[in-house]
Amino acid sequence: MTRDVAIEFASSYFDKGDFQSELAALIAFETESQNPDQIAELQRYLDEAMMPRLASAGYTCEIFPNPDPCGGPLLIGERHEGDDLPTVLTYGHGDVIRSQTDQWREGLHPFKLVEEGDRLYGRGTADNKGQHLINIAAIEAVIAARGKLGFNSRFVIEMSEEVGSSGLAEFFEANKDRLSADVLIASDGPRLQPETPTMFMGSRGGITFDLSVNLREGAHHSGNWGGLLSDPAMILVHALATITDARGQINIPEWRPNSLTPDVKAALKGLPIESEGGPAIDPNWGEESLTSVERAYGWNSFAILAMTSGVPEAPVNAISAKANATCQLRYVVGTPPEDILPSLRRHLDANGFEAVEITPHDRGFFRATRLSPDHPWVQFVHTSLTKTAGKPPHVLPNLAGSLPNDSFSDILGLPTVWVPHSYRACSQHAPNEHALKSGSRNALQVMAGLFWDIGAGETPKA
Repeated sequence: MTRDVAIEFASSYFDKGDFQSELAALIAFETESQNPDQIAELQRYLDEAMMPRLASAGYTCEIFPNPDPCGGPLLIGERHEGDDLPTVLTYGHGDVIRSQTDQWREGLHPFKLVEEGDRLYGRGTADNKGQHLINIAAIEAVIAARGKLGFNSRFVIEMSEEVGSSGLAEFFEANKDRLSADVLIASDGPRLQPETPTMFMGSRGGITFDLSVNLREGAHHSGNWGGLLSDPAMILVHALATITDARGQINIPEWRPNSLTPDVKAALKGLPIESEGGPAIDPNWGEESLTSVERAYGWNSFAILAMTSGVPEAPVNAISAKANATCQLRYVVGTPPEDILPSLRRHLDANGFEAVEITPHDRGFFRATRLSPDHPWVQFVHTSLTKTAGKPPHVLPNLAGSLPNDSFSDILGLPTVWVPHSYRACSQHAPNEHALKSGSRNALQVMAGLFWDIGAGETPKA
């Protein structure tokens, strides 16, 4: 058996319809980790879908409770083939965001797989059920072709990623030996372009927090009290307006990173940023001196996720008592995470907004991580993907979004290489989420080739 045979097995798995039918079965699990009523479904996904599948591929599996009582269970699977072989850790998450069922267009349902042309619709098709199914199936293709992997494989599947991977760091601290490996190779997030493989070696960090102004008990008639009572919404929007300028350029010095170095700029130069089916990029938004790709992958961005004052769905003639904005900073390596909120506090106070309160979200934090594109494991994966795809992959120092990559890089001490299988216009975290059939088939091929190459030897040494 040869590498080409393993890739052909992976292709046949897709062409016979097995990928689509098995993905449909996974999508049917209503694993909304943001919905407390679905906690039993998180357990059922591991019990009924993941454990039997991995066990049939020769993995010894165990399911663990989350050390955080608010988090879902976690699964570790291990296939050990030799003490002298490299060990690859692979990750996926089986939880999804809230279904938003009433917002999906007619003919679609979040927990039913629907095929339309090149698209497979359903919650989790892109994030992340389809992605870890691809990796499991690629491993199975290599075993079928070679009779073994040729390396040791460990899988971890969590059920709390969409609530900030609650408990994951504590779980990793307690299970370092069971999760030890030479490298993390996992899949989440999008390709830059659907037809070209992408690699990234870390992610931007993310911190979510509320800014609020709470002035009094209850609202008061705007005619009787207008001009006499401070308006908390007015105060809040003026405070928010000091954080960036009119085009979204960040004004807080500590939030402006020093890590967009010449080597990072060189790695990002020429990478595509526009995405077919996605919204048009606003050329007049963001850091003016940077290219669009540098803004997305090499810089920080501030966003207001939601704002409330009064009763938006039923306004009344009253001056509100309070106002709230849920905000987020996506940040790159080079931004001290421990100083993000303190520096915001200093900034607000210096601008006269002592009344604005800052409240961090309990599970709204990921640390920024980045691995050099010159790392030997990065080069190994790059060579493999190029061989299978017939063209070099796009290489990012870090993803624009956030992942729990710091648990792998900082706690387990692993080099981390992510090979995403989605694409940027997949409606991830939105109604009508979908995966591309063409992209999924190609992903099965490149992952089968990659896992074959790892088992063929000549992997980077620790």
